Amino acid sequence: MQSGITAPDLETFLVNKAPRAAYYIPNYITVAEEEYLLRQVYNAPKPKWTQLSGRKLQNWGGLPHPRGMVPERLPSWLTTYTNKISSLGVFGGNCANHVLVNEYKSGEGIMPHEDGPLYYPTVTTISLGSHTVLDFYLPLSRETSQEDDQVPKTEEQRHVLSLLLEPRSLLVLREDLYVNYLHGIHPLTQDTISHGVANLEQCTAHAEDSLPRRTRVSLTIRFVPKVLKTALLLGKSK
Repeated sequence: MQSGITAPDLETFLVNKAPRAAYYIPNYITVAEEEYLLRQVYNAPKPKWTQLSGRKLQNWGGLPHPRGMVPERLPSWLTTYTNKISSLGVFGGNCANHVLVNEYKSGEGIMPHEDGPLYYPTVTTISLGSHTVLDFYLPLSRETSQEDDQVPKTEEQRHVLSLLLEPRSLLVLREDLYVNYLHGIHPLTQDTISHGVANLEQCTAHAEDSLPRRTRVSLTIRFVPKVLKTALLLGKSK
């Protein structure tokens, strides 16, 4: 288990074959912690779940909004991990205040996307229950030049690298890799691991392994800088 690591230790988990910066920490939590977190996720009230195309999710801490997030108290089963991850200094000295819980069943994924400006430019993810492969792409705007701006670029042509996220691992994305690349998950039922997986040396899997996907739950832990005071929203002053 790697949850006792400190901020200076983080650099030892840097994925050297990726643009800065991805940090991959295998076995960040124990099997017992994984089982505990999964129980808490599935014991949450049914109204906490939102069904989307290709996945369902729970939103904890408030709903991020351009005008600011109205904060909600995180439950203790999440604050244990928001505090641990924040102690790594990845949110600029701030403490994470938002957690998105995603459930991906085998064969589900998410299109390439960026997380947007509502969050501090770092995202951290704990994977539970199953592995997945996270793919990174150049956005179309970076791939287009004056000479070929009429030529469509396929997702495959814009693919830059992949990361294997094994159960109980922690992934930290920040800097250029967070800001200037898209990330997504192909909707597959199994993955054949290639030599192109940038963090393969830090994983237990090997190249050419065929890994069936099971249901994966991810805890996406972030810091939302713009938070509204509820009193102001209610027209009250202190």
